[in-house]
Amino acid sequence: MAKTAVVILNYNGKGYLEKFLPSVINHSAVAEIIIADNASTDDSLSFLSTQYPDIRQIVLKKNLGYAGGYNVALKQIDSDFFVLLNSDVEVTSGWLDPMESFLNANSSYAACQPKIKDFTHQSLFEYAGACGGYIDSLGYPYCRGRIFDELEIDSGQYNNPEDIFWASGACLMIRKTAFEKVGGFDADFFAHMEEIDLCWRLHSIGLKVKSIPSSVVYHVGGGTLNKSSTFKTYLNFRNGLFLLIKNLPLGKLIYKLPIRVALDWVAVLKFILEGKVKHGLAVLKAHLSAFLRMPRMYGKRRKLYNPPDSRSIILSFFLRNKRKFSDL
Repeated sequence: MAKTAVVILNYNGKGYLEKFLPSVINHSAVAEIIIADNASTDDSLSFLSTQYPDIRQIVLKKNLGYAGGYNVALKQIDSDFFVLLNSDVEVTSGWLDPMESFLNANSSYAACQPKIKDFTHQSLFEYAGACGGYIDSLGYPYCRGRIFDELEIDSGQYNNPEDIFWASGACLMIRKTAFEKVGGFDADFFAHMEEIDLCWRLHSIGLKVKSIPSSVVYHVGGGTLNKSSTFKTYLNFRNGLFLLIKNLPLGKLIYKLPIRVALDWVAVLKFILEGKVKHGLAVLKAHLSAFLRMPRMYGKRRKLYNPPDSRSIILSFFLRNKRKFSDL
């Protein structure tokens, strides 16, 4: 079996497969390429069978989301490393080698990610991961190259490999043994932030995560759920609370969770003032879901890891006008 398996989870993504699968095939000669289909209703499977009959397909009976879909698919794959790659990603020549070489040489690291740039505006970092992810004191994720919606121009400022808190699910390379040791993704997340939860649990067992900027990919973003989707808003706000309930030490959870909820209500007001009432309602629905599931999520707490970052991105971004990671 191939040492590395590149696994693309597809859901109604025939157009992206047509556009981006050739780059994966051309630049991933050392890996096995596998398409895991999340019960697509378009003609993705017939397209693959006709155009790429030699590529292995894993067909799921229903849409299990990013988290559940990968959990089921990866159990059927025997490789040392998995690369979880979104269907809307264009890879570049030599993209796999730096990441695979790094993990081969550094057993204390469980996962890594490449530099992720915006496919449409290729001078910019891309929202979903940029050059490696972090999390602030209230559980807000941010990246080298992206804070909230502010994207930086890539001028090589983050070309040094760095330890990071989380690697992006848009392009995530992880050891099979580490993925299995922490139980894979939490399927209750369905989609969005499940990779942050996964990396949080990797840290809790003493493993580390790295950004490898010498590997470069380009991501469209929002291929399955775009920013206008209220379901995406719901998932982001609900899963943000899930992260804290599952992973924050109790002494910090008690006072940080109410602060986070209050800030979410500020977001609701902002949505309403912008005329995005449905998105505001999605936040309220997310809160209801998170609190109804609180006993379930709290019951999943195991050995906890307290992130070392004590800064607040809210304060830095909105009050101190720090718009770049390098300014923090």
